[in-house]
Amino acid sequence: MSESDARPVTVITGASVGIGAELAKVFAAHGHELVLVARRAAAMQALADGIASRGGKAPHVLPLDLARAGSAERIAAELAARGLAVRFIVNNAGFGLVGRAADLDRAEQLAMIDVNIRALTELSLAFADSLARQRGGILNVASVAAFLLGPGMAVYYASKAYVLSFTEALHRELAPCGIRVTALCPGPVPTEFQARAGVPGHLGPSLLERDARAVALAGYRGLMAGRRLVVPGWPNALATCLPRFLPRGLVLRIMERVQMRRFGAPKPN
Repeated sequence: MSESDARPVTVITGASVGIGAELAKVFAAHGHELVLVARRAAAMQALADGIASRGGKAPHVLPLDLARAGSAERIAAELAARGLAVRFIVNNAGFGLVGRAADLDRAEQLAMIDVNIRALTELSLAFADSLARQRGGILNVASVAAFLLGPGMAVYYASKAYVLSFTEALHRELAPCGIRVTALCPGPVPTEFQARAGVPGHLGPSLLERDARAVALAGYRGLMAGRRLVVPGWPNALATCLPRFLPRGLVLRIMERVQMRRFGAPKPN
C-alpha cells in the first residue's frame, strides 16, 4: 500500500485513563480514527469498545511500554502493517514521583525521564514527514509545573519544563511545514496520577483543579486552532505568570514549603 492510500490516524499515548482517555473520546467525537498506546491493554480495549459503541470508528489498541527504547519504531511498524498514516500525535503518557530526588528509587526516576522526555521527543520527531503530508500536528501534554521549580518532585518538574521548551521550539520550527504543535499545560487534575506519584489527597488547591474532560477539550481546540500554548483555567494561567515577576530563589523556597505542606515531602538536612 502506498503512503497516499494509507488511512490517517491520531496516535494517543497514555490512552487508558484520565486525561488520555478523555482526549481519545474528544478526538473520536470529532471523527478521528485512533491508535491508543499504553501499557494496560484491558483498560484501552474497554475505552475502544466504549468509543465504538457510541458510533465512533473502532480505535486500534497497541499495548506498549514507552519506557523501553525503540517505541517509535514499533509503533511505525504496527501502523504500516495496518495501512495507517499518522496525522496527529498526542503525547500524553507520563508520570511523577513525590519525594527528595536523592531518596527516591533511581531506576524509577530514570524511567520517568524515559517516558516523559525520551519517548515524547522520539514520537514528536519520528513522524514529521507524515504529519506534513497530512497537514496534521502534535499535542504534547506538559503541566503548569513546567513554569515552576519543584523541590519534592524535582525530576517531574524538570521533565515538564523540558516538554514545554521543546514543544514551543517545535511550534516555530515545524510551522513552515504546515504542522501544528501545541503544549497543553494543565494544573491539578484528579486522575490516577496522584496515586502513581504517591500524592496523598488532592494534587493542589481546588481553585486550580480542572476535570480531565475540560482539559482534553481545551487541548483539542488549541491544537486545531494552531495555538502554541494552552493553559486551561484562568487561575492556572495566572500561576504560570507569577514566577516571571518573583526572584527565582523566592519561588524555590515557596515551592519547597508548598510541597512539604501538601505532600509531606521531607525538608533537606
